[in-house]
Amino acid sequence: MNIQELIHHGSMVLKKNNIASYSLDSEILMSKAIQRDRSYIMLHLDEKLDKKISDYYKDLIFQRSIHKPIAYILGKKSFWNYEFYISSDVLIPRPDTEIIIEKVLEITKNKSKQKILDIGTGSGCILLTILKEKLNFSGTGIDISKKCIDITRINAIKLGVYDRLKLVKSDIDNFNYGKYDLIISNPPYIKKNNLKYLEKDVINFEPILALNGGLEGLSEIRKVINKASKLIKTKGKLVLEIAFNQKHEIKKILNEKGFYINSITKDYAANDRCIVSTKI
Repeated sequence: MNIQELIHHGSMVLKKNNIASYSLDSEILMSKAIQRDRSYIMLHLDEKLDKKISDYYKDLIFQRSIHKPIAYILGKKSFWNYEFYISSDVLIPRPDTEIIIEKVLEITKNKSKQKILDIGTGSGCILLTILKEKLNFSGTGIDISKKCIDITRINAIKLGVYDRLKLVKSDIDNFNYGKYDLIISNPPYIKKNNLKYLEKDVINFEPILALNGGLEGLSEIRKVINKASKLIKTKGKLVLEIAFNQKHEIKKILNEKGFYINSITKDYAANDRCIVSTKI
């Protein structure tokens, strides 16, 4: 079969399995199969592929047909201006999380140096992006998962920021190292009983540990805020990603722990997504 025939076959399989982006995904997976960009594909649709490559492509299509996210199949995901290595051990970086980067760059624009703590670093996409953008900042990333720590290390080396980074395998309750100018976190915030309503791509493949926020969706956020109140310097900033319906509860928790609310920023769907506060 040639490239065009295989892409058509892939598209039909994905469409049958309710993959909304079936046409685009079939082309992206062809790019992976033949190790060429999509522009090459469009110019070589008649090119015949040998059985080994055809079978490999069909396997990639099968993986996507069972709703495995395209980012996990490719082993990478773009975030901000950079590309991150990922696996199913980490949450897939999302465009809405880039709002954290925007807010951090905004509140630190006149800062020459900042010591940052990232709680639940995952792939490292938030912390490493900040270190890449701010060449005099240093950071510590903690995560309960060794695999997340290993993936963050790989990405830090790839992005050239490893010399300004410390990585620690720890849960937040047992971490007591240092004082920080800025603490950031994208903690699990989905209510336990709502996990079953998530899309197949998410619930069947992304790590539950990074999604499950407990019965109210607030258990991990409470831990982050509680620990941040002890690890942050006076007048230091805490930047959190939150669920669309958690603003009022989280404001209350922050106030109880001595934080002043600076701003709440909406995501691209006009939902509350990022809250910035200051330790007073």
